[in-house]
Amino acid sequence: MSKPNFHAMSQKELHDYVLAHREDQEAFYAYVDKLYVEGNWIEMPPLQSEQDLENYPKFIERIRSSSEPRDGAV
Repeated sequence: MSKPNFHAMSQKELHDYVLAHREDQEAFYAYVDKLYVEGNWIEMPPLQSEQDLENYPKFIERIRSSSEPRDGAV
């Protein structure tokens, strides 16, 4: 069985593949490389308290939008 072309996969496709094939280290490293190259995360220094979160509204919005139920699930 041949391996898929990890470089041709989208971030979402590769993410799904890694979750389905957790033992595939090559896929995992390709996924981490893709995350690094695309750099679509929000960097912030370590928080000193919960109140520090108020200084990062983009981070809060991303957390809220990613934790909303999908497909009408509750």
